[in-house]
Amino acid sequence: MSEVPALPLEFPDAAANKVKALIAEEENPNLKLRVSITGGGCSGFQYGFTFDETVTDGDMLIEKSGVALVVDPMSLQYLVGGEVDYPEGLEGSRFVVQYPNAKSTCGCGSSFSIYVTHSLPDVPAARGVVFCLRF
Repeated sequence: MSEVPALPLEFPDAAANKVKALIAEEENPNLKLRVSITGGGCSGFQYGFTFDETVTDGDMLIEKSGVALVVDPMSLQYLVGGEVDYPEGLEGSRFVVQYPNAKSTCGCGSSFSIYVTHSLPDVPAARGVVFCLRF
């Protein structure tokens, strides 16, 4: 039996199911959840979540539960080892990016900085931080 290789970005069932419900509300089955990282915020980088119909050359595509998560190559290098999830609890429900490569997040929670190593120039060193986005 061969092992399935680990994905560079985890997309658990809870997140996939929530994305599926949001896409159903939009009544456009061609939508995909695009996760990106852009420069900005007081710590240097910020997460972006949008719905998109296109997948371009070089994009990573993760399909689960009938929905797709898409990440462009530049953003993917900063999300390696991370997870996009949708926990539900007493504090409410929200999309959460657990990003092990974050060095710190800003006080407002909208941006983060990263560790950069010389041994792995395209993959920052790991440290656990949780960043939340509410839809």
